[in-house]
Amino acid sequence: MTIFEELDIRLDKQVRPDNWKNPNPASKYNLVVIGAGTAGLVAAAGAAGLGAKVALIERNRMGGDCLNFGCVPSKALIASARAIARARRADEHSLNTPAVREVDFSKIVLRMRSIRSDLAIHDSAERFRRLGVDVFFGDAKFSGRDAIGVGNWKLRFATAVIATGARAAIPPIPGLNDIEPLTNETVFSLNELPKRLIVLGAGPIGVELAQCFARFGSQVWLVDRASQILPREETDAASLVVQSLMTDGVQVKLNAEVLRCERTPGGKRVVIRSNESESELLGDQVLVATGRTPNVDGMGLELAGVEFDQRAGIHVNDFLRTTNRRIYSSGDCCSDFKFTHAADAMARIVVQNALFLGRARFSRLVIPWTTFSDPEIGHVGIYPDESAARGIKQLSFTQSFEQVDRAVLEGESSGFVRVHVRAGTDRILGATVVSQQASEILGLISFAMRNRIGLGRFASTIFPYPTLSEALRKLGDQYNRTRLTPMVAKLFNRWLAWRR
Repeated sequence: MTIFEELDIRLDKQVRPDNWKNPNPASKYNLVVIGAGTAGLVAAAGAAGLGAKVALIERNRMGGDCLNFGCVPSKALIASARAIARARRADEHSLNTPAVREVDFSKIVLRMRSIRSDLAIHDSAERFRRLGVDVFFGDAKFSGRDAIGVGNWKLRFATAVIATGARAAIPPIPGLNDIEPLTNETVFSLNELPKRLIVLGAGPIGVELAQCFARFGSQVWLVDRASQILPREETDAASLVVQSLMTDGVQVKLNAEVLRCERTPGGKRVVIRSNESESELLGDQVLVATGRTPNVDGMGLELAGVEFDQRAGIHVNDFLRTTNRRIYSSGDCCSDFKFTHAADAMARIVVQNALFLGRARFSRLVIPWTTFSDPEIGHVGIYPDESAARGIKQLSFTQSFEQVDRAVLEGESSGFVRVHVRAGTDRILGATVVSQQASEILGLISFAMRNRIGLGRFASTIFPYPTLSEALRKLGDQYNRTRLTPMVAKLFNRWLAWRR
């Protein structure tokens, strides 16, 4: 048995134990949760902690995408890739170290799987049983508006929450299935580094993994039919990430339509059309990262009176209630915000609304997101084009990290913080950050938005020096200078002249 197999067994013992026996169900539950990803686990633990009788159903591994196929394994790989990139740039800090030419991919994978198995205890079946949750493994299927079947058991409920998550969307490209492409659910099972990797889709997953594998030593192509990577993001922000990808050796193919895929003796061939001409890419592996599709099939949602569709998933209102008043939903299966932190926040709303007749609204959440490329790129709130579409007048303030001492000292001055405010006020409508620690800075802006702290207040906040967050004070100063109108300036000049 290999060390990789041992780690997989160690993981399964916690989140999908072979010897697990489903409990005898209670006569009725306050809450039945379908899906043990982030949304389901937060809902189950929160409700049980408040004294509710809770059942949790999972058909695969507990922990969902975040633990098994998403945040945990991907960010472990990103950490290794960043360490490699820093080592290759050691001469910038006057370190005469040998160039990093060879990377031991097996050790990188070993580290990632070890960390994943260590963290699995937090999502383990045994932990949730100790919390008082009845944990069932098996396929869940509604048998009515207030009952769910799992195996031979029937679980009746006062309320339920569907938190079944999403899976990789496989586009209908001729021959794609025949070449057995990787997805985020299989790429982390690789034990050997592919020499040539073709990544289809330049969204967050595609960008992050393309950069990682390029830094590990793969020849990487990143292909997308859009005109820019990360098409939701502001153009100049995305362009900084493109420059970094190209520096790492990623060949970026935009405005490129994938026509077909096929196996050849030399590898997996992907035929693309760009600028009205066809070309071929030949790789050892093809990774599909073209989006996510909600898991809504096979649960008998029709019998429960829950409306859904294949694109948007479960239909919910602003209180996250479905068309069955007993049933709620949270997480990737019902939201366009397919992030772990969004699923967590939605689950907290569900617990409040489902168990305590709460009126918490999804629309009141302030949800930031970050692509953990290098540099990171993150956003919160609305974009300028959205403001214009809504008829909202706004002003934008941008602070380059070239004028932030900590960024210069670190040699990481590429990037900026841009904050959009409602014209005539300092109320923050949205923000974009591009930097090595964009996610940390974005958290401060999100806190300000959630608590209605205006941009001008950052000017009077004392930040430790030197830190990247000092950029926020500089933005506050920028905003406050706009308040110095000609009339105010004239009055100040008269006052100061009188005081001389």
